[in-house]
Amino acid sequence: MQSITVKELVAAVRGTLVRGSESAVIRAVSTDSRTVREGELFIPVKGERFDGHDYIESALQNGAAGCLFRAEREPEKKVADKIYIAVDDPLLALKRLGIHYRDRADIPFIQITGSVGKTTTKEMVAGMLAGQFCTIKTEGNFNSDLGVPKTMLELTGEHEVAVIETGMDHFGEIRYLGEIVKPQIAVITNVGDVHAEFLGGTREGVFRAKCEIFENLAPDGVAILNGDDALLNTVTLPQRIVRCGRSEHCDVRIRSVETNGLSGIACRIETARSSYALRIAVPGEHVAYSAAIAVAVAGELGMRHDAIVAGIEDFGSPDKRMEVVHLARGRVMINDSYNANPQSMAAALRVLAQADTARHIAFLGDMKELGGTTEAGHREIARLIAALQLDEVLCIGPFCKAYLADELEKAGGTKVTWYPGREEAYPDLVKAFGENTALLIKGSHFANRLDLAADYLREYPFEGKR
Repeated sequence: MQSITVKELVAAVRGTLVRGSESAVIRAVSTDSRTVREGELFIPVKGERFDGHDYIESALQNGAAGCLFRAEREPEKKVADKIYIAVDDPLLALKRLGIHYRDRADIPFIQITGSVGKTTTKEMVAGMLAGQFCTIKTEGNFNSDLGVPKTMLELTGEHEVAVIETGMDHFGEIRYLGEIVKPQIAVITNVGDVHAEFLGGTREGVFRAKCEIFENLAPDGVAILNGDDALLNTVTLPQRIVRCGRSEHCDVRIRSVETNGLSGIACRIETARSSYALRIAVPGEHVAYSAAIAVAVAGELGMRHDAIVAGIEDFGSPDKRMEVVHLARGRVMINDSYNANPQSMAAALRVLAQADTARHIAFLGDMKELGGTTEAGHREIARLIAALQLDEVLCIGPFCKAYLADELEKAGGTKVTWYPGREEAYPDLVKAFGENTALLIKGSHFANRLDLAADYLREYPFEGKR
């Protein structure tokens, strides 16, 4: 974070300086009292099970230079050499500070959202752009009302482009984050069922929530959309629209995709001006859509052809997303444990079926927040598993038990076993994950924590483990 005086910060967050010097300098902010560092300003945000105001004293003892606080939670005892700033809402103050830093940067901002593939697309776009421009991006899953403004605080005068991922599970969130980003380029990767539970229970509700991204798109900006998504094809805007996909009407066209098992894909992408033959070391045909969007973004920013190809081909899977791990005696683990919905689950299962191994098994968890599509989504995945003729499925979660396992048992052919929890499945999972076997691990992250199962197998002392 570039340094800011207390006077400038108070004006940016629309606060009131209660104690401290206006000329003091703040070099960073923190929302975690446990990791706050010397000289940082502590911002006490409120979560579902905590209120940061309860930890102001601890943050100051740990070295914080001062804090924000809601007027009704003003600390009774104040430390003489600390800064105290009253605000109407600390989270809103963080947003305003993020906007302050964003507005100082006269560079293109790219905002990316979507039901599936937004992190993969963000990483591919940012990695590609970094080959020609000094690029800032949201790190990890910092795509929320905390992560996005914190990313803005990291902007410097050296940055030439920003790639910002924005997530949501309720109406209004994409609008809120868009007010910070104010994109010149707005990207929607697709519209699926994830979070439908909180958005009217339908994919149309998800679509309306995603389309909030356009409310803050620059008047001379551009929207880059999945041209094979039926709902996104209904979008009309005063701004220019670039559509990406296989369909004939797409401006950036995926002409061919060749899969090479778990080694990745080769695809050819065409625009009105050029053609790109790409080899990407990430499995799954769906990766071609991220590549097409990356090509579209590159075209808007005038990137060189060689930089586009090199940047996309250097791409590797983000953490816990289609991560291929080779273990002892021909065991291959596909760790896609970060999250799950019917679209991403189907794509991952198809990749699993392509593995050049004797057996193909899956350890699956519930797909959450699907609303009225919960039962249909799980049963649809079960029918796909049966069609792919996978050898065995181990699963956890009430939805997997009621719908996925039930549907698989009706279909027959694939062995399916349900377990009350992740750890209860470990003994059978180790047995099933034998030599020359490919295993997919996937489920909604916080409901199942199957990333811990991936860690367990990664460290398990298989005979002859490398």
